[in-house]
Amino acid sequence: MDNRQAIGSWLSGPKAAAEEMGVDFGYPGQRLGLPQQGSGSVARFGRRIAAVALDWIGCQLIAYGLITGGNLGAAGNWTLGLFVALTVLTVGTVGFTPGKRLLGLRVVAEDGGRLGIVRVVVRTLLLALVVPALIWDRDGRGLHDRLARAVQVRI
Repeated sequence: MDNRQAIGSWLSGPKAAAEEMGVDFGYPGQRLGLPQQGSGSVARFGRRIAAVALDWIGCQLIAYGLITGGNLGAAGNWTLGLFVALTVLTVGTVGFTPGKRLLGLRVVAEDGGRLGIVRVVVRTLLLALVVPALIWDRDGRGLHDRLARAVQVRI
């Protein structure tokens, strides 16, 4: 192995190096028994982040315009509180937030059923901490979803 190959494998990460050696990781969601694409497949990162952004912006507009009366400094904490409440209420009842629904996503349990309220609260609190949502497994699920035994799928 020359230095270029060693540097290339280091830069591209262990997964790419393992794939070069012939390891087959499958597609995201395969270990969970989900289809590779279409309805019921694991939602991709771009859609998930866009859905969270839509929900956050909506909560921020409500906090800024209706609760704080235009006080931008006070809107931040209200935005987080509204986001947590919105997520717990909507994911706990219908399985998606308004942003997720607009982008065709749903949060389900690993077995395909609905999440119980305790799992929804745990998932939402971890999501509010941000860091667990930025750590993924090979199925593309954030740590908050793994700990709540949930998966975001396409509708």
